[in-house]
Amino acid sequence: MSVEREILKYLAKDKHVLRYKGVRVGLFGLPDFKHHKFQTLANNASLLQKKGFIKRTQKGEYFITYKGLEFLESGRDFLKKLNIEVDKNLPKNLLVIYDIPQSMKKERDWFRFHLKKFHFVMIQKSVWVGPSPLPKEFLDYVEEIKLGDSFKTFKLAKGYGQK
Repeated sequence: MSVEREILKYLAKDKHVLRYKGVRVGLFGLPDFKHHKFQTLANNASLLQKKGFIKRTQKGEYFITYKGLEFLESGRDFLKKLNIEVDKNLPKNLLVIYDIPQSMKKERDWFRFHLKKFHFVMIQKSVWVGPSPLPKEFLDYVEEIKLGDSFKTFKLAKGYGQK
């Protein structure tokens, strides 16, 4: 199917809502800000200015600073995805309890993502149960990104959900 046909189909729709990673985008993948409150955008722009990530010109245009570019670059590929396969049929006999501070949100999201990947299930927000043991490569990387003191593991006498 041609690009022209795709564009025409998109324009023919009653609702023009496209999303990329949960954010509304327009036809060309650029963020669609018309559905956000002006005050929200102004507050976020002000916050980015205060942190030195963006600057505003005399004409009212915004541009990203070197500090902003460094920040964006530092976030890319910061946490690696581990390609570890865990058998989902193993008994869920390992309890993981963690308390990763809000200031380490990326690390906390990475940690949760990998627990899910290892077939852990959430019992409460920071209490998960799954198969043991946790992979050595995972534990080594957790130490490397300084999360080692933020969680504890407990071996269960019998698997979670078993009678």
